[in-house]
This record gives sequence, C-alpha cells and structure tokens, in this order.
Amino acid sequence: MGTSVSEPLSVSGTNLTRRFKKGDFALDVPFIEAPAGRTLALLGPSGSGKTTLLQLLGLLDRPDAGEVRLGGERVTPADRAAVLSMAAVFQRPYLFKGSVRANVEYGLSIRGVPRARRGAAISSALARVGLAGYEDRSALQLSGGEAQRVSLARALVVEPQVLLVDEPLASLDPLLKRKLTHDFATILRAEGVTVIYVTHDQDEALVVADSVAIMNRGRIVVHGPTEEIAGLAEDEWTASFLGVEPAAKGIVTASSGGLFQVSIGDASIAVVGEAPVDTAVLISVRPEDVILVESGAGLPPLSARNLLEATILELELYGATVRVTLQVGHERLAASVSRAASADLGLQTGMQVRAMFKASAVRWRRA
Repeated sequence: MGTSVSEPLSVSGTNLTRRFKKGDFALDVPFIEAPAGRTLALLGPSGSGKTTLLQLLGLLDRPDAGEVRLGGERVTPADRAAVLSMAAVFQRPYLFKGSVRANVEYGLSIRGVPRARRGAAISSALARVGLAGYEDRSALQLSGGEAQRVSLARALVVEPQVLLVDEPLASLDPLLKRKLTHDFATILRAEGVTVIYVTHDQDEALVVADSVAIMNRGRIVVHGPTEEIAGLAEDEWTASFLGVEPAAKGIVTASSGGLFQVSIGDASIAVVGEAPVDTAVLISVRPEDVILVESGAGLPPLSARNLLEATILELELYGATVRVTLQVGHERLAASVSRAASADLGLQTGMQVRAMFKASAVRWRRA
C-alpha cells in the first residue's frame, strides 16, 4: 500500500440533478457510488455529463437537487473538512513556474502542514509516481508524461481519502498514453485511495477501474463491475459505444463441471461458469477474443470450445485492425483482426467463415 494514513471513504450521490441556463443539457442521476478504496470510472462520449457528475461528487459544484455522501455522511461544498479530504488531477497538469518540489508542496502548504514534515512527504510522493530525484527540476521543462506524474504526486502527497481524476491522459500521444494508463492503474491500486476517474476511452477505463458507469446525455446507462460492463451490452447505443454487438439471449441446456451450454437459435455455445439448466442468460464475446478461419479449412487441435459458421455482414477499418461484423444464425457477432490477417483470408462481405472463441471468453449473466 502507499504511505497514506487516511482511510479511504466511499462517495455516493442520490437523485442528483444539474441543469444549465444555456443549452438543453441536464444531468439526472438517481444513484451512483464509488466504494471505499476502489476506482470508479465515469465513461462516455464528450458532452455526456461525466465531468459535471465528477464535480458534484467531488464537492466542486452544487447540485440543483439531490445529495452527496462521503463515508455515509451527507456533505456539501461548504464542508471544509470534506473538501480537504479530496484531491484532484486534471487533463492539464496546471504546473506553475518553479521546481517540481514547489509544485508538489503546494497542497501541503495550504493545508498548514509544518515545513519540517514536507520534504519527506514530497520525496515519497515523487518516488511513488516514478519520479524519484526530480525535486529540483524545473516544472516547466518536463515532458507531458512527467508533468502528469507530478500532478498526480501533488494530489497524493496530501494523503487524500478521495482522488478525483478528470481525463488525465487525453492530450498525450497514443504510445505514451498506453504506458501511463498502466502506470496510473498500478499506482492507484497501490495507494488504496477511493478514485473517481473520468475518461472517454474505454480501453483506459478497462485498465484503471474496478467498476464503470457509462454515461450518455446526462444519464447513467449502465453501472457495474468493469469486466461485466465491458463485454455485455444490452442495448444498441451501449454496444456501439463499447465496440461490441448487443448481448444475445439464450437458455442453458446443459451444465456440468464448471461449464454450461447455451442455446442461441440453432447454435450451442459453451460458457465457463455455473448456471442451472433452463436458466435464461445474456451472453456476449468481445471482438478481440474471436478468431476467424476459412469455412471448411482443416484445423489443428485448439483449446477453443466454440466453432460457429458465420457470414460476413460488414468490414470496417480501425487503424491497424479490421472490425468484422458477422451473422451467426439470427444473432450478430464481431471479430477484430489485423489488416494482414484480413488480406490473407481474403475477407469480404457475404463470405462464409468460421468464428472460434474460448468458453472462458464468453461474458454472461442471468437475463
């Protein structure tokens, strides 16, 4: 764990609404909670209300109606102790001219921490974000990634019980963003602090968060554990945003030894888990877990238990990959393949292929 001596606190909002005079945007959230010591990602497209909700939960703004609770106690922006129990990291680091030490020290100074205690705290915070020995460097000569690490250190040094993080990696180049996403996830889990993390990038949310709330037009569309939300979308909008096909509904036809079979139309799909026979379930498979092979081609021994005949409905380019939408009976499935693999297979719309995936790759829950 990190060096924080403060116990993390849960943050929840009930019947939160926020309206603005200009435009027709309105936030309406019946309930949302970030459990103590866990990371909640607010995920959604631009303008969906993520930052507005973060500001309400983080006591940076007042709701028009509803309440925010910190550790079970109702709080408002007027509660100084509650406000000081939180710290924030934003998309722009907002570092001021001077040394890295001076920037990290800022929060300690305004909280009245004795100067004699600041040096060790600053060095510890910088070490925890991978910047040991950076105290005397100029804050204005740091790289983008280093600046965000300093911003994170400045937040962590005050030992917050809740950390607010708003699109911290959005302005970084893709390679650096990928590395910092994993680094931030490791750091935040080690700190054990409660985190509310805003992002429009689902890959970032999958790496960083324990739970996810997907937002659209000021409302929470779905909220739950990250793994469950990431691969199981019940409606067309959520499926499109996550890059998956809507979940298919089926019936459990057999169950034994930690594996069960689900009947989806004419197809039978093997799933890892325990579910009684005749249970209605929703299942989904993420595109990156689906392998495509030529229809009728000989196959080597494979661990994939599911092999389905499919027809290609659509091909879409996504950078270095191709998203392939498939028709499997009366349901749709998607696969993500490299451009090279697509060319080797000669993929085109209307073509018959076989889709393979492991039983462990199937996300499911009771319908």
